[in-house]
Amino acid sequence: MKKNFFTLLAAVVLTSATFVACNNEDEKKVEETVTTPIEEPKMEAPKDVVDIAIGSPDHTTLVSAVTAAGLVETLKGAGPFTIFAPTNAAFSALPAGTVESLLTPEKKGDLTNILTYHVVSGSVKAADLKDGQKVKTLQGGELTVSIKDGKVMINGANVTAADLTGSNGVVHVIDAVLMPAK
Repeated sequence: MKKNFFTLLAAVVLTSATFVACNNEDEKKVEETVTTPIEEPKMEAPKDVVDIAIGSPDHTTLVSAVTAAGLVETLKGAGPFTIFAPTNAAFSALPAGTVESLLTPEKKGDLTNILTYHVVSGSVKAADLKDGQKVKTLQGGELTVSIKDGKVMINGANVTAADLTGSNGVVHVIDAVLMPAK
């Protein structure tokens, strides 16, 4: 009987030790899981209208002009803005020396006048534009929309890419620099 009691006691001790050991392993695994930091996926901030232009290799001249005019902070603001963004080729089509002249500090006012003529208050998508529509620019002038055979033009400049949406507005790429009336 004494032998059975010790055998039973040994079995209980062995079972308890096994249970405690297994339970400690589970606690360690849970503890490791809880204390191991989870890396959250890095999310990029949505691009604004300036970031869209900065990210385009076809708009380096526009970005230089916006920077020279001191308009970066304004166009990174809450908006919303609609930008009719001329390409590098559009700037290159201007008479020789025009861009270089406009980028000088003495011509900052003229440059600002031209650039703000490309900006409309509000987020105007291509589908919102109507043939013959006039849209007022931040410069104070008006742009005229023409639509023929599905092609959209702004003051005669072709819209070559539309509805590039940013966090504070929309960009439409155009193939010419728009010049306000003097």
